Amino acid sequence: MAKKVVLLGDSVFDNGAYVAGGADVLQHLVRRLPAGWSASLLAADGSLMEDVRLQLQRLPTDATHLVASVGGNDALRVSEVLNAPSRSVGDALLRLAAVREQFCSSYFDILDAVLAAKLPTAICTIYDVRYADPDQRRVAVTALSILNDCITRAAAERGVALIDLRVICDEDSDFANAIEPSEKGGGKIASAIVSFVAPNPSPGGRGELIVR
Repeated sequence: MAKKVVLLGDSVFDNGAYVAGGADVLQHLVRRLPAGWSASLLAADGSLMEDVRLQLQRLPTDATHLVASVGGNDALRVSEVLNAPSRSVGDALLRLAAVREQFCSSYFDILDAVLAAKLPTAICTIYDVRYADPDQRRVAVTALSILNDCITRAAAERGVALIDLRVICDEDSDFANAIEPSEKGGGKIASAIVSFVAPNPSPGGRGELIVR
C-alpha cells in the first residue's frame, strides 16, 4: 500500500526561500523515501503553533505519517523577555518560567490536535540558533533549552517519536542564516524523517529519540 508522510509546521520544513535554488527539505525527503512512498508539505514559513490547526484542515486523505516542527516562531515572539531588566537571577528565571508554562500549555494543545488524526507522528525539537554574536547565541540556546524541555516531555507523555534537531543540525553550515536550515541542513532533516517513517516506524505508544 502506498504511504505518504505529511510535514506540518513552519520554515524548518518550508525552507525553499532560503536555499538559493537548491533542494529544500521536501525535495530531499522525496529523493530519500523508499519506493512507493510520497510526501506532502503543509508546513508554511512563519507559522505559529495555532496555524497548525489550519494546516490539519488540509490534511490529505491518504496521509499515513505526520511529522511536525513547530514552536520556533512562538519562541521568537517572546524573545524580548531575554532583554528585560531583572533584579536577580531568580527573578529572571521566574519570567522564563512564565514563558515556559504558556509555551507548554500551547504545545500540548496543538500536539493533541495533531494526534487526533490517529496517525504515526513525530515531533521536532527547536534547533540551536546560529546568531553571529557568541553571547547572544549562548543566551538564546540556553533559553531555548527551557522550551525544548516542553517538547521532549510532550513526546514522552504522548508516546510519539522525537526528532532532535539540536543534534542533527549541529554545524553552522546547516543554516542559511541564524534561524533557517540550509540545503545541507535540510538534507540532514530529511534523513532523520526517513529514519522515523521507514523501514520500521515505532509502534504507537512508544517514544523514540531520533538524532540522525
